[in-house]
Amino acid sequence: MNLPPDPRDPTVSLTFPVPPTRLNTAVSAPDLSAANRSTEPYDPFSNGHGFTPNAVAPAQVSSDALWLIFNADSLLLTPALELPATRPEGVQGDIYLGQQDGRQVWAARLAELPADGFKFHRLRGLYGRISDALWLLGGYGYQIVEWDRTHHYCGYCATPTVRGDSERVRRCPNCGLSVYPRLAPAVMVLLTRMHQGRPQILLCRSPQFPPGMYSANAGFVEPSETVEHAAHREMKEETNLDIKNLRYFDSQPWPFPHSLMLAFTAEYVSPEEGGGEIVPQPGEIEEARWFFHDELPQLPGRASISRRLIESVVGEIREGE
Repeated sequence: MNLPPDPRDPTVSLTFPVPPTRLNTAVSAPDLSAANRSTEPYDPFSNGHGFTPNAVAPAQVSSDALWLIFNADSLLLTPALELPATRPEGVQGDIYLGQQDGRQVWAARLAELPADGFKFHRLRGLYGRISDALWLLGGYGYQIVEWDRTHHYCGYCATPTVRGDSERVRRCPNCGLSVYPRLAPAVMVLLTRMHQGRPQILLCRSPQFPPGMYSANAGFVEPSETVEHAAHREMKEETNLDIKNLRYFDSQPWPFPHSLMLAFTAEYVSPEEGGGEIVPQPGEIEEARWFFHDELPQLPGRASISRRLIESVVGEIREGE
């Protein structure tokens, strides 16, 4: 299954909510030079983003708490694209998420828009319009709120579930079933080969993509399957190609829906080496093509790890030529 990226790629620079925090709020295009390509793991809960998750709610809500208010997959923001300064009236299902730079972070749901110009914005479309730190925090809050909303009843005996006191869990008081937030691991592989003395990368088009957009091949990990086996299987199923020298690149939490994307690079096994030729899987892949770095098609937005994976590999290719 080729996972759809977000086609939006805005470059507007805005700020995190008032009062100011210690977050870096600037939005800018990446520098592909070797000195500026990150080799550090992509961790939204690292000190660089200042967020510490915690399922144990404090006794009182602090006056400077941050509120993530959702309606489906949309986040409530002011006209200046800031979080509400206080808890709006009518919210439901308050959930404590943790602390952002020492400030409490809460999430909840709201069916109706409050007054004063507030507006719900789809979280996907906010990438690049708000800081990365707030976007990541919003993604975490959205996943937790949706998990909590969709597990109010036991899936085994239909008894109403209750939240755990010391961990992020909903438990059935009747049969004891425990339900934790869901996480669906997925793999992404960017395949390379040498052709006419120059490197090429393999990019694929899913029927779900906007016209002209291509991305690295990706799909979900099956039960009882290693991520390495999933990488080989997905590539073979969807393109008929075999891979070798699989190498881990990075990972990214992706809340659309509740996924953890593990990205890899790999090398093409040619027919002379026993590999296959490109045969797109009907219904999953419209087209799979090899591209030189100077003829790339439209790529996914920078919210997706696929963009970072492609830019990193292409940056290395350009430096080597």
